[in-house]
Amino acid sequence: MTALYFIGKRWKPAVLWKINEGAVRFKNLKEVLPYISDKMLSNTISELERDGIVQKIIYDEVPLRVEYSITEFGKSLLPLLVEMNDWGTKTKEKIKDESQGDRPS
Repeated sequence: MTALYFIGKRWKPAVLWKINEGAVRFKNLKEVLPYISDKMLSNTISELERDGIVQKIIYDEVPLRVEYSITEFGKSLLPLLVEMNDWGTKTKEKIKDESQGDRPS
């Protein structure tokens, strides 16, 4: 159940999955997660950062640039996310196959 504390909220796995692909900016996360509100995305990132899963990198530029990247601790959660993704893919296929099985040929 400890794992659920770190990634149990609705958006955390999706945000972490995207950040794992490489350092990313807030607007990039919004592009790939268009249904999340700015406030919810900000809160999710803050929680991931507070828990040591994601780190914020601030570049001293004009305009200011902020990126988020996964920490070593965050990388330890990736096998769990991969398993969740695999389970979801298999379940989706199973449901699709079962629903097609009920249709007449």
